[in-house]
Amino acid sequence: MMQILVSNDDGVTAPGLKALAEQLKTIAKVQVIAPDRNRSAASNALTLDKPLSSYVHSNGYISIDGTPTDCVNLGVAGIFGITPDVIVSGINAGANLGDDVLYSGTVAAAMEGRTLGLPGIAISVVNAHPNHYASAAIVARDLVRKLKSLNVAPRTVLNVNVPDLPIEQIKGIHVTRLGHRAVSQSPVECTDPRGVVRHWIAGVGSAIDNGPGTDFYAIEQGFVSITPVHFDMTHYAVMNNLEDWLENI
Repeated sequence: MMQILVSNDDGVTAPGLKALAEQLKTIAKVQVIAPDRNRSAASNALTLDKPLSSYVHSNGYISIDGTPTDCVNLGVAGIFGITPDVIVSGINAGANLGDDVLYSGTVAAAMEGRTLGLPGIAISVVNAHPNHYASAAIVARDLVRKLKSLNVAPRTVLNVNVPDLPIEQIKGIHVTRLGHRAVSQSPVECTDPRGVVRHWIAGVGSAIDNGPGTDFYAIEQGFVSITPVHFDMTHYAVMNNLEDWLENI
């Protein structure tokens, strides 16, 4: 029987995590290892400055006082008794579209699995306060069920975004590329009760590259977006220009 490691970046008590785990239990053995609190935007951070602690909850979920990537790293190593075949991360409350993937702990958890040799799927509902986690959970289940027949390049994961709609209102699934967002707003200054000036990091910018073929467009049209994402960040088209530039130094 397939063994799935489920993680997230919203924390071990997040409703999306529970919805995902319960749906995946209908097709596989599931182990949940997630951060002990919200670690959104943790990206691919690993905790290297202290040992990690774990706690087994009454429902069997395991929480780690670290990042999503820490959770998957420990889980894939078999520390908690199960060696997974697949990593599924989510269900994230909020979009992971376009440039969001650079910061997303949800995507990073799936990517850590792929880096360690396992297929990974990151799944998000495009609403900060979702009403239809069940729809995304069904999409995740159906994708995982068919995953064995999919060949993807090394270090590539599926970034899945689902409209916050009842499953019967979702029009289908589109394979997409990442769009892009505008520059985010400036940090927001505030003063704490002791008079110390602090700053909130502002929210993401609006979509500016959101035409047909992008993940933004698919969601806007009522489709699930699936984008194959990998982190070879080499900009190959610039290499020749860079070599020419260096010759003049």
